[in-house]
Amino acid sequence: MLTWEEFEKTEMRVGTVLEANDFPEARKPAFQLTIDFGTEIGIRKTSAQITKRYTKEVLVGRQIVAVVNFPKKQIGKFMSECLVLGAVGQEGDVILLAPDFKVENGLRIG
Repeated sequence: MLTWEEFEKTEMRVGTVLEANDFPEARKPAFQLTIDFGTEIGIRKTSAQITKRYTKEVLVGRQIVAVVNFPKKQIGKFMSECLVLGAVGQEGDVILLAPDFKVENGLRIG
């Protein structure tokens, strides 16, 4: 079981996707995303295996939810700086978590 104090350490924030690019070097199909989390956190990059349900064009401008306080992770030649959150189906397809309405980038999820 996770304690409440442990849960509170996880920083889930809202950000807007600025760029979505192909990631041909990834083992599984993925996009490289550049996400704006507002002035306090800034712009972060990550990769996400979300190609089954999303196109690059649909992702740009979309708000998403991500964990921003995990350590950076090297994925091939790419450095991932946050973890995009989504519901993972049995086939491995991911449905991104997102606010219902446009909100300020960087708002914390609680």
